[in-house]
Amino acid sequence: MAKQSAPQELTQIAPKLVEVTNHVLFGDVWERAELSPRDRSLVTVSVLAALYRSEQLPYHLAVALENGLTVEELSEAITHLAFYAGWPNAMTAINQLKKIADELAS
Repeated sequence: MAKQSAPQELTQIAPKLVEVTNHVLFGDVWERAELSPRDRSLVTVSVLAALYRSEQLPYHLAVALENGLTVEELSEAITHLAFYAGWPNAMTAINQLKKIADELAS
């Protein structure tokens, strides 16, 4: 997995947010051995989709693929969460996954 980090262009407006994102979230939480990066990605994608966090979802779908999840596994997870998090959330997430899958296929 490539090292994740907050967008550097945010440093000018929110230096502390970038710092804690990089050091605490990506430098500590994502590095803990108790869950694999693959499992962390599955949890993260599921929560972002369930909470309709569509701005962060494409980035984390791509990270999930880098961390070993397949398009089919992500599709299945999104289909499953449709019944718990709502159909519109799942449809938005699956459309974003399709865009990423199409880009990878081309």
